[in-house]
Amino acid sequence: MSEIKEKPVNPGLKLALELGPLVVFFLANKYGEALAETFPILADLGGKIFVGTALFMVAMVISLIASRMLLGTLAVMPLVTGFFVLVFGGLTLYLQNDTFIKLKPTIVNLIFASILLGGLVFGKSLLAYIFDSAFKLDDAGWKKLTLRWGCFFVFLAILNEIVWRNFSTDFWVTFKVWGTMPISMAFMMAQLPLLKAHSTEPLFGEE
Repeated sequence: MSEIKEKPVNPGLKLALELGPLVVFFLANKYGEALAETFPILADLGGKIFVGTALFMVAMVISLIASRMLLGTLAVMPLVTGFFVLVFGGLTLYLQNDTFIKLKPTIVNLIFASILLGGLVFGKSLLAYIFDSAFKLDDAGWKKLTLRWGCFFVFLAILNEIVWRNFSTDFWVTFKVWGTMPISMAFMMAQLPLLKAHSTEPLFGEE
C-alpha cells in the first residue's frame, strides 16, 4: 500500500486562512451600518455587531472548507474554534445578545488550557500531538512548551474578560483582531530559545 503524503503547508496561506475570518469580523462590524443599508437582509440581524457576527460565522465556515481543500487537513485548534464561533455566534444572533460572542474567546482559551494543563497532570504532553509534524522535541521540551501554552491560554482568557467587560464593543472587536494576534505571535517567537534548546533535529531547516 502506497503511503499517503500530506500536502505541504504554506505558512502564508495557513495564516491567511486563520486570520481571514477575524478581518471579516472587524470590517463587518466597522461598516455594519453601511452594509445593512446596501443589503437590507442584513438589517434584520440588528446592529452592526450582529452583522459582524453573522459574516464572521460565514467566513469561518469558508475558511475551514478552504483549509481542508487547499491544505489537505483540518488542524484541531481552528476546528474547535470554528465550532464555538458557530455555537456562540448562533446564540448571539438568536437571542440578540452580544455577550455570547464576547464570551467565546474566554471559553475556547480555557478549554485549550484545561486540555493542555490537564494532560500534564496525567503525564501527557498533548501539544506534541498537535505540533509533532512541525518540529521534534525531547520529552522535557514538550512538557515545558505545553505548560507555557497552557498558561498562555489562561492569560488570553483573562485578558479577553478584562477587555470586553471594561471597554466598548468596537474596542473589543478591534483588540480581538489587531491585539490578540500580535500578542500570540510575540509569544510564539519568545519560545524559539526553548525550541532550539530541546529540538532533537535541525530546527526550521537549520544545518
